[in-house]
Amino acid sequence: MLFMNPTTFSYEASETLDLIAESARDFALQHIKPNVREWDEAQHFPLDLMRKAGELGFLGVLIPEEYGGSGLGYHEYIAVIEQISTVDPSIGLSIAAHNSLCTNHIYLFGNESQRSKWLPKLCSGEFIGAWGLTEHNTGSDAKGMNTTARKQGDSWVLNGTKNFITHGKSSHIAVVIARNGEKGESRGMTAFVVERSTPGFGYGKKEDKLGMRASETAEMVFDNCIIPDENRLGEVGEGFIQSMKILDGGRISIGALSLGVAKGAYEASLKYSKERKQFGKPISSFQGVSFKLAEIATQIEASELLLHKAASDKIKGKNITKIGAMAKMYTSEVCVKVANEAVQIHGGYGFTKDFPVEKFYRDSKLCTIGEGTTEIQKIVISRELLRD
Repeated sequence: MLFMNPTTFSYEASETLDLIAESARDFALQHIKPNVREWDEAQHFPLDLMRKAGELGFLGVLIPEEYGGSGLGYHEYIAVIEQISTVDPSIGLSIAAHNSLCTNHIYLFGNESQRSKWLPKLCSGEFIGAWGLTEHNTGSDAKGMNTTARKQGDSWVLNGTKNFITHGKSSHIAVVIARNGEKGESRGMTAFVVERSTPGFGYGKKEDKLGMRASETAEMVFDNCIIPDENRLGEVGEGFIQSMKILDGGRISIGALSLGVAKGAYEASLKYSKERKQFGKPISSFQGVSFKLAEIATQIEASELLLHKAASDKIKGKNITKIGAMAKMYTSEVCVKVANEAVQIHGGYGFTKDFPVEKFYRDSKLCTIGEGTTEIQKIVISRELLRD
């Protein structure tokens, strides 16, 4: 069914959800906001802040309490990422990647021993996680990856380089997908957990980025990196299939990040439009500005509903490949549009670093690229629509 039947979806904010959102907002205002510009200009990834986020339960939102997590659901997870991202999207990105990629992969596909070993440290912030799928020549073509895993007795030998990896340099642990079969085989890749202390596991270039600059992005390099078979996640050959399932949920993460960017830019613009006067009136009184505000507020509301519809389906155990791709595509494109309009509303001031919309504008574009470009989302959606 293409259009949502209103009888199948009900989403209302609860007192618990409001409290979690308030907690995330307070954390962002107290610990992030005073440092946003400094971290952005220095491209500083604040490890101490991540540990603080772990103490507050923000690094294991979806993980059950028995493994040290918060044991919450996807609606609460969206609230956490959204609220933090309204203050600094780059920190929202790091927390989202830690939760939905590395940590979630171990939880969903690890055995009991692996979960007990690594999840408590990831949830607490003692360990920062990374997730390695992307390579230099295989961005959207993951099946063509060059990083290999060769079986050697009871161990595996990894060789290759992953790039555009969030926390690729500073992570303590990484889930890495490597090829053990032929290129192009959907069952020719396997997932492994690699600890930073493992010989042969290093890092390469740290990217100098347009936006999201406080979220570290770097290469992970594997040079005859030997890991035990007990670090393998799931069966041999399931790595690609696992990754696609992880990305389904990851699209909710990027949607929440996008929603936060859009709300942050909108809130700044609404405030500015009421304070800035031209011709003796606040610029919000002029139709050219008020209509912009009306349009972006409507787009944000639509984004939020679509995103929580995807979350609701995820909680119910439904296939969210289509709705997740829709939510990611729509919210990410909306956040770019909102950030653009926010700069326009601010006029010349929007082009300066003295106002927050300049940074929202730079940060927004990654949302249409990370965890599957807009074009990839369209491929995913159209395939699902035409499957029958």
